[in-house]
Amino acid sequence: MSRWRLRRPRGGIEVASAIVVAVAVLVLVVRGAVLAAVAARDAWPVLLVVAVLGGLVAVWRVRQTAKERQRARERLAVLRFTLDECDAMDDRQFEYALRDLLIRDGWPARRVGGSGDQAADVIGDHAQRGRIVVQAKHTRVGGRVGSSVMYAVKGTAGPAHRADHAVVVTNGAFTRDAMAWGDRHGVRWIDRQRLQRWANEGIALHELLALPARQRRALRRTA
Repeated sequence: MSRWRLRRPRGGIEVASAIVVAVAVLVLVVRGAVLAAVAARDAWPVLLVVAVLGGLVAVWRVRQTAKERQRARERLAVLRFTLDECDAMDDRQFEYALRDLLIRDGWPARRVGGSGDQAADVIGDHAQRGRIVVQAKHTRVGGRVGSSVMYAVKGTAGPAHRADHAVVVTNGAFTRDAMAWGDRHGVRWIDRQRLQRWANEGIALHELLALPARQRRALRRTA
């Protein structure tokens, strides 16, 4: 396939034409530069405001990140559990550990698990975030929690416990159906990876699960 190649103008007419084209291009470039300079001159207050706002947002984000890390360090200084420690617990110890983690994160909580607990092992109350019901599922490493647990928690969290949030926590994993059903119906879940972040890395529960500060109390209505 042949390729286009530039060649030198031949003859006076071609030379004159090339000069005209070059001058036209140069004029367009100069005019574009002038228009851009005028636009920048007229818009500099807006550009300055945008730059200042962008800088303020960047500074705010840096400060928020630093504050979150400091709070995490403070929480870890109060209490932390490794996954190995969680695995070594029995069911009752695991429930008390979750209670203590809630208290660490600012949720005054109590263990209520036992016979007739109506799918609630720990209940916590927060001044801004309302009531949380936690169902603990301690299992062997590699064990999976199925959808039936989600159904039970959803059915009792609001009507029986007047909860704003329902959470199922395991040191194992959840089936795909259980996670999907929980996401659709407002039953939050904490698997082994999230438990690592909560118990061992100091991420607060409300940050981990993005719990809102003000409650809609949706769980308090019977589904």
